Amino acid sequence: MEKTSWAGWAKANKALLLAGLVLSATVLYLIFDINYEQCDDQDNCITIAFEVQDDYLYFGKENPQHLADKMSALTGMDVEIMPVSNSGAIIEAINNGNADIGFVDGAAAWLAWEVYDLDVLAAEWKFDQRTYYNAAAWVKKDSEIADAYLDDDPDTDPFALMNGKTSCHTGWLKSAGMLIPMGYLIGNGYAEVRGDPEEITSLRDTVTHFFNEDSSIPDGGTQYSGYKGALKCMMTDRGDVALVKDTAYMLYCDENEDGIADGPDWCLDRDELVMLESFGRAPSHPALYNPSAMNNETVELIQNALVDMNNDEEGTKILSDVLNTEGMVVTNATAHLGTYGAAVENVPGIQAFFED
Repeated sequence: MEKTSWAGWAKANKALLLAGLVLSATVLYLIFDINYEQCDDQDNCITIAFEVQDDYLYFGKENPQHLADKMSALTGMDVEIMPVSNSGAIIEAINNGNADIGFVDGAAAWLAWEVYDLDVLAAEWKFDQRTYYNAAAWVKKDSEIADAYLDDDPDTDPFALMNGKTSCHTGWLKSAGMLIPMGYLIGNGYAEVRGDPEEITSLRDTVTHFFNEDSSIPDGGTQYSGYKGALKCMMTDRGDVALVKDTAYMLYCDENEDGIADGPDWCLDRDELVMLESFGRAPSHPALYNPSAMNNETVELIQNALVDMNNDEEGTKILSDVLNTEGMVVTNATAHLGTYGAAVENVPGIQAFFED
């Protein structure tokens, strides 16, 4: 895929980008509760830059040291964890040769590929064995949006009818909950950018102008945040449209054999809801590496180790506990991230977002 036009600007200003990333990457081991094992032989060592939480417990199941130990057993090499505070620090560590691999979300991986020429060697797949999820709108079946979607009449456009409705987003600048749907709505002429198209703050005004001022753009940890919160927002009439991923209902409400919702009390039955056509795909979380700093033999060794964990009871538990995934599959940046840029390139200020 041809990279986006503004990526050239970002490449030309790597120094500015790296300056910000270096600040965020200056993380001392002492601020974390865990003393991670370090390699004795750096020539026989794989370093994983890993975003950790300061409340991790040494024996906790989410401790990334478990991943390091398992990969060491599978590769025959020492594996160490470099704890960092965010995905920007992971990118900086890999780009500067301080880490060999790191696990980031799809948006951060796309930045790393676009701007720093980092590559992907593997990506996670979820319970449905896909390495992506679709961003989609969910509405109640008795709504005019659902009627327009189901009536097979080309003159009734469900996306146009979203104008003025109250939207339920998963959060600010989330892929499936905001960036991809707004990129679609702007790119297809439904929504008009409000404010400076080079400023990410214009996105909020764009959202509230197309939908309305009461749209839910929640902070993390609040009752309407995340996929579950956005569904609750729509199903409890806080809003009209939930912007989530296509598997959100299955994950948070599900249904029993009789088709009745088997989740929280606010969940509606599946036949009371309609999911519209997808806005676009969001890539799953991949493992990044620097192709200019790692030879093919080591790349294959790490790929084989990650995939081998899929077939091992201990390995699958570690993948679930540490990486929150059902398994890993070998891929590369072009195959895994190639469609993401087209899905979000129309979002105002997207460049500023990825730089941040």
